[in-house]
Parts: sequence; C-alpha cells; structure tokens
Amino acid sequence: MTAWQVAETLPPNIVELMKAPPKPWPEIPVMEPNKLPEYDGFLFGIPTRFGMMPAQMKALFDATGGLWVKGSLVGKPAGVFVSVGTQGGGIETTALTSVTQFAHHGMIFVPCGYSFGELMQDLSEVHAATSYGACTYAGAKGERQPSQFELDYSRYQGEYFAKVAQKLAGKGSQPTQADGQ
Repeated sequence: MTAWQVAETLPPNIVELMKAPPKPWPEIPVMEPNKLPEYDGFLFGIPTRFGMMPAQMKALFDATGGLWVKGSLVGKPAGVFVSVGTQGGGIETTALTSVTQFAHHGMIFVPCGYSFGELMQDLSEVHAATSYGACTYAGAKGERQPSQFELDYSRYQGEYFAKVAQKLAGKGSQPTQADGQ
C-alpha cells in the first residue's frame, strides 16, 4: 500500500485567506497521474466540497486523459472513502460522482455494500458509513474525529478492497481496451 495526496490547485495566498489548515502530512508525496498504471487498484479518500469531490481531486482525474486514450486503467479496481462536514453534505453524491470517473476509464468500482453487517443499520450512534464505502462526518469546522465505528468500517473496507484487488490481479490477464472491433 502506498499513500499519496493530490496537488493543491489554489494559490497559497487564497489558501491562507480561506484559513485552511496546513496539509497534515507534508511527507506524503503528491500523486502524479502517470504513476497510476503502476498500481493494482486504488482506494481514493475524497473530501466533499458542496456535495461533490473538490477541484483538487477532479484535477487529478482531469489529468488522466492520456491514460484514458491508452486504456491504462481498464480493469483496475477502485473504491472511495469520503469525509463530509455535515449530514446532508453530499456523502453519496461525492461517491457517485467518482464512479463516473472510474467508468470512463473502465475501472471496476468496488463498494462494500452492506457486507459489514447489521452494524451498518445500527443508529444508536451517529455514523456516516454507506454502502459505497467508509465515510465520516468531520463537522462544519473540521472539529469531529471519526468514531470508533467509522474507524472499524474503514479498516474493514481496506481489507475487503485488498482481497478483491488481489483476486483480480491473480486471475491472469486484465481486461484491456477494445481495438475498435
């Protein structure tokens, strides 16, 4: 497993005016789109911005046109985990709009569904888990940390995704882009 982050697209003075916190992990390298084909699969962590992925994440996908033309990501599994400020803030729309990116590349979306069990339906505590993947409510000002349930579901999703990715990688050749036939 390799952790990457997406490039910041806003100028530093705008980030400062927004009072955005500094990147929490400056030691994590920025993903270069041309590196994506080197990996067997992807779990994308996507914050929500007004009900969809932020421009920084979209910029990564927008920079993959050359990979799309070559079919470089066809057959690779992809999943998402999402953070959102508030209830109704766009968890599911953020996940769903990422699927359009995967579909254009011929990637295989790997959601967990409700495979985490009955805990998914337990409403005795607030949680943001969805059938699309692990999620958390961060709070409108970023003040909330993931609950133990959300952390457990995140671990489960990682293990679940890894098993699917390993199965796909071990089945011989991956599907490839059609040659126009």
